[in-house]
Amino acid sequence: MNQLIGTPNRSLFAATLGFFAGFAAVALFGPTASKFQEVMHLSPVMVGFLVAAPALSGSLLRIPFSAWVDTTGGRKPFLVLLALSLLGMVGLLLVIYFLYPDRLSRELYPLLLALGILSGCGIATFSVGISQVSYWFPQAKQGRALAIFAGVGNLAPGLFSFLLPIALVSLGLAGSYTAWLVFLAAGTVLYAVLGRNAWFFQLQSRGVEAEEARRIAREKGQFLFPAGSLVESLRISARTWKTWALVWVYFTTFGGFIALTAWLPTYWRSYFGVSAVKAGLLTAVYSVLASAIRIGGGMLSDRLREGGENTAILALLVMVIGAVVMTGSTQLELALPGEILLAVGMGVCNAAVFKLVPQEVPQAVGGAAGWVGGLGALGGFVIPPVLGFAVHDLGTRGYAIGFIVFVFLALFGLAVVWVLKYTREAPALAGQLASAPETQNRR
Repeated sequence: MNQLIGTPNRSLFAATLGFFAGFAAVALFGPTASKFQEVMHLSPVMVGFLVAAPALSGSLLRIPFSAWVDTTGGRKPFLVLLALSLLGMVGLLLVIYFLYPDRLSRELYPLLLALGILSGCGIATFSVGISQVSYWFPQAKQGRALAIFAGVGNLAPGLFSFLLPIALVSLGLAGSYTAWLVFLAAGTVLYAVLGRNAWFFQLQSRGVEAEEARRIAREKGQFLFPAGSLVESLRISARTWKTWALVWVYFTTFGGFIALTAWLPTYWRSYFGVSAVKAGLLTAVYSVLASAIRIGGGMLSDRLREGGENTAILALLVMVIGAVVMTGSTQLELALPGEILLAVGMGVCNAAVFKLVPQEVPQAVGGAAGWVGGLGALGGFVIPPVLGFAVHDLGTRGYAIGFIVFVFLALFGLAVVWVLKYTREAPALAGQLASAPETQNRR
């Protein structure tokens, strides 16, 4: 027991740092898409798929890697995802160094997509980090710890959307991605040095029996342990319609957040003709605000009566207004308030969704969180090509009219949350089910 290493706060710092480094891949192609579009002669739809490519692996890998944490702890899954992301970045950098711009043709577009998908693996560190941090902290302190982890980590795409265009001016495309690779490598090394599994998993890795490992870890201060099979939890939650209702809402808001973080640099540059640096700044305003306000959304959902549903309804209404403003915007001065309203609505609703998960699916919280977090984030891959289709069919006006997609997504989300509100189980029954050990296994 004396050889056990790591502390909750140090592990929180390591997980947050690793997630920050991996999640930045959301902005991998957004600020640079125009450069690839010029030399490869990409259509708006192809640009949409390109900026969305990292979100594909970043969303789908959340489910299996989250399950892996329950068997080995978070350290190994975290390092595997960051290593895969490093591999993708190395490949992308080699393509740029040896092929860009003269030899980078449209025929190499599938290779660029594949490298983007590989680089996006780091985005999936979200689900691994959520589990890892949860095992280190007692339930009474998990809210603050998880808010720090998710809030700080989610700032990465916004900051990179702002910094990458600045780096492009001084370092060029190859130099900018080299700096990114160095940053990602540094984050991976620091996580490897500082990140540790919770004590229970350390003991199990040394061959200590589960019950003995629980006893020793509990004496050290660990209160949360893996219970039951996540595979079974996934199966149970998949049979519950409320799980899929929450998937839709999270697809709309968190998937929408990832999609817009990737798409907005192209939108600002192509529709309003602003500089790359200014487009990055405007995108950063959206991304950072949506991330930071998520913490306030969680506090609001705790305080309101029927807080999860009412907070989500309020947030989706704000999102609808923002999307309508963006759809009709022909001037930057009008589009900016629309962007801010979208950021507020999406950020607050993201927090409300995970308030609703244990309430609506108390019999399988871990599985429901896996479906919601994984498939919901898939919106970041699906939505940008749809926005690209609007530009392809309608020309420049399509950049604004494409936001009608968010109007329909949010309106349908409102209907879904309204149904959830009026089919809510009795609080006593939900509380009894939520007290089962499995429900504390994943947040």
